[in-house]
Amino acid sequence: MKNNQPPNIILPDLEEPIRAELFSLERLEQHAESLAAAQIITTVVSRGRPLLPRVLENGRVLLDSYRATARAIQDEYAITPAAEWLVDNFHIVDEQLREIQDDLPIGYYRKLPKLASGHLQGYPRVYGVAWAFVAHTDSRFDPEVLRRFVAAYQRVQPLTIGELWAVAITLRVVLVENLRRMADRIVRSRAARQEADTLADRLLGSNGQAEILPESALRRFENAPLERAFVVQLVQRLRDLDPKVRPVLVWLDQRLTAAGTNADEMVRTEHQQQGTANVSVRNIITSMRLISEFDWQQFVESVSLVDEILRNDTDFAGMDFSTRDIYRHAIQEQARGS
Repeated sequence: MKNNQPPNIILPDLEEPIRAELFSLERLEQHAESLAAAQIITTVVSRGRPLLPRVLENGRVLLDSYRATARAIQDEYAITPAAEWLVDNFHIVDEQLREIQDDLPIGYYRKLPKLASGHLQGYPRVYGVAWAFVAHTDSRFDPEVLRRFVAAYQRVQPLTIGELWAVAITLRVVLVENLRRMADRIVRSRAARQEADTLADRLLGSNGQAEILPESALRRFENAPLERAFVVQLVQRLRDLDPKVRPVLVWLDQRLTAAGTNADEMVRTEHQQQGTANVSVRNIITSMRLISEFDWQQFVESVSLVDEILRNDTDFAGMDFSTRDIYRHAIQEQARGS
């Protein structure tokens, strides 16, 4: 069977995970400095682009993904390790979603400086900082690494006290966003593998399916984009089996050749991506748990340039936290009209 249209292997509408080159600590600090120099903020206080609607949508998608994966387990379908992480730890994800909704008041969000350009234009600058940290650490939360990242950023551009307090919640928001993107892929890939299994069963007349001819079975896939997971599952089910399914493998080889790849490469790539997804989802879930347990008061005071100034030649450090916080709030109010 021939396909005269340019074949697609991966459907194009999935959002890419928040994952870039994994940086060493020194390289991460250099990136923080470059980011601080590149980020431009608006000069007026504005509501900007709201984060909460996207967070709520992400929550709905993640809940649907959890339910779909739980049904697959109940129906005894095989799932990937990344899917197991999502299902086994969904209570942590649910807790993060509730905390974000509780800790992101509109008035507080409005006062955060917003980015004036770039792909995150209109979002808070600190959201861009959190996005970069998550992308270049593969969603792995390490308090000391984060402290040095924020400190390096502030060597070029100071963050406001409000932004420092917002680091925790924006990290949560970015991790939820990333998990939603990973979950989309997990669910779609599982559905593609199930579709490939159904097709293989019909071609082979197995698992209670009535056997049909390859020409009839493949008709609906002629001009449709194919998922990588679908291709890999079909190849693994049909390779080295009954010669009657060879026309299917020939058709698949033609599609892959036209796309500049082959079955072996697709299998390698799919297994590699499953391994990468497992690491990323594990990092996201683990980071969510650690963020909830972390002492953010100590973190903010350790990176606050205001605290650093107030500690010099005063007894500021000897005051209790509530008193120190009163000082910081007073400085915020003074700075707001400056």
